[in-house]
Amino acid sequence: MNSNNVLQAGLFIVVLLAAAVPVSRYLGAVMDGSSRVVRWGGPLERLLYRIAGVDPSTEMSWKHYAIATVALNVLGVAFLYVLLRVQGWLPGNPQQFGPMTVDGAFNTAVSFVTNTNWQDYSPEQTVGYLTQMLGLTVQNFLSAATGIVVVVALMRGFARHTAQTIGNFWVDITRVTLYVLLPMSMLVAALLMSQGVIQNFKAYQDVPTLQTTSYAAPKLDAQGNPVKDAKGNAVTVDTPVKTQTIAMGPVASQEAIKMLGTNGGGFFNGNSAHPYENPTPFSNFVQIFSILIIPAALALVFGRMIGDRRQGVAVLAAMTIGFGVCVFGEMGAEQSGNPALTALHVDQSANALQSGGNAEGKETRFGIAQSGIFTVATTAASCGAVTNTHDSLTPIGGLYPMLLMQLGEVIFGGVGSGMYGMLVFAMLAVFVAGLMIGRTPEYVGKKIEAYEMKMVSIVVLLTPLLVLVGTSIAVLSDAGKAGIFNPGAHGFSEILYAFSSAANNNGSAFAGLSVNTPFYNWLTAIAMWFGRFGTIVPVLAIAGSLAAKKRIGVTGGTLPTHGPLFVVLLLGTVLLVGALTYVPALALGPGVEHLMMLGAH
Repeated sequence: MNSNNVLQAGLFIVVLLAAAVPVSRYLGAVMDGSSRVVRWGGPLERLLYRIAGVDPSTEMSWKHYAIATVALNVLGVAFLYVLLRVQGWLPGNPQQFGPMTVDGAFNTAVSFVTNTNWQDYSPEQTVGYLTQMLGLTVQNFLSAATGIVVVVALMRGFARHTAQTIGNFWVDITRVTLYVLLPMSMLVAALLMSQGVIQNFKAYQDVPTLQTTSYAAPKLDAQGNPVKDAKGNAVTVDTPVKTQTIAMGPVASQEAIKMLGTNGGGFFNGNSAHPYENPTPFSNFVQIFSILIIPAALALVFGRMIGDRRQGVAVLAAMTIGFGVCVFGEMGAEQSGNPALTALHVDQSANALQSGGNAEGKETRFGIAQSGIFTVATTAASCGAVTNTHDSLTPIGGLYPMLLMQLGEVIFGGVGSGMYGMLVFAMLAVFVAGLMIGRTPEYVGKKIEAYEMKMVSIVVLLTPLLVLVGTSIAVLSDAGKAGIFNPGAHGFSEILYAFSSAANNNGSAFAGLSVNTPFYNWLTAIAMWFGRFGTIVPVLAIAGSLAAKKRIGVTGGTLPTHGPLFVVLLLGTVLLVGALTYVPALALGPGVEHLMMLGAH
């Protein structure tokens, strides 16, 4: 760790927290309808409601809200699946890409609808422009909006008393999309284009290379089959390559919502490490900022909605502390590198080789500092975009992003999902504290009783169940083990990371694991769907239960939930639940790897 790393991380955190204040005011005003933008957009909004047959004045119970949420997303899966299967016959496909396989299309449809954006294919070699825009980008907006409206509904549950409704799903998702995600995406896209991110509809460009490269290609007969010699070996011919195909496309528009919506699915297989997606250090800063700005602002929106801003500040403080610790830990691990390589140095006078940290798999234009911040931000949130190869991280460097996902991605977390996850942990924290002091658990004026704790238990335990069961099935089955290219502890880490990413709707991968197979496509799709909606429904049930309760006053026995003590209690609850659940699995993966690295194996 050096002063430059500390300065970059510290500057980013300061800018993020400063910007969260005005963004939270705008978000709160949009959701309660007091913003001027909402009034200006009233005619368009009312037109959309008339077309959809929605009565914006009618609010919903939590059950109707949950049904609307799940129904919209089921339709999204069906629409995107069909689009991926028929894209070969659609316009806007200059490269003439054919249909995805059945299992690949289903996995991708579920992935984008659940805000996971898990991509086990190369986008620039698989998906046409129209499918990228009409299918993937639209779901980037809707999945992000879904997360935001669910947490807003939960906040209403805390804010209201003796109420039977938690809002109107169709109004909420329309306003979030029209007045929050769309204008912010346009601003971010313009910033990215100013840095060189491409935005066009051109066909891919073939350009001459500076030098000719030759490779051995299989010789084909007239029917296109490989020719074999008398011994049955493939016959090869030297094939010169004088041109390179450069992918084009509407990248900036997708990149903006990919980050703001904590989606993470890239236009290119290289994701945000590709120079057409992320060309400069400033564009990299904008992308990291875009990932976390809405999750950070939502913490302050919570304080505004319940009428006690200190509560929002306490939650934001817990998130910021957790984020800062992980960022400095990540950068420290990568800056230290492999001790076996650090020891490889010769005398300074003989062109000494000094370890500059673990630079493997990292873009030189970003370095260890920005790569470390991005790695933590993308896995603290449910984003999954990458600027470096997570598979090349040191064992401890790989432990941080894996653990952040396993903790439920509540250290800022995804848009909406991170905040409702943190509020669930807050209820768990006050319940545990209430048991210790023998008092009824309360949080921001609402009693936390048996029903709420049952729903909290489902939210907290479901994703670990999906992760650990999915990992177990993969390591015990031949189809799961067939995808492992790196046997041993690292291969296990790759599988554990994959299911941690899928069930927690992150979408990043360790790589080195071949997951574009029917086995992994179906299994990870199941993990993604239930990891998303298996938690959303209980959260909405909590919102409905809290909204129906009376607000109780503060007494001498009420646990203060806005001070440093509660911040420590909240962070401790998050860490202990995650640690107790995953420690054995982490010991078999990153733990063993780290010991092997120290032993120079």
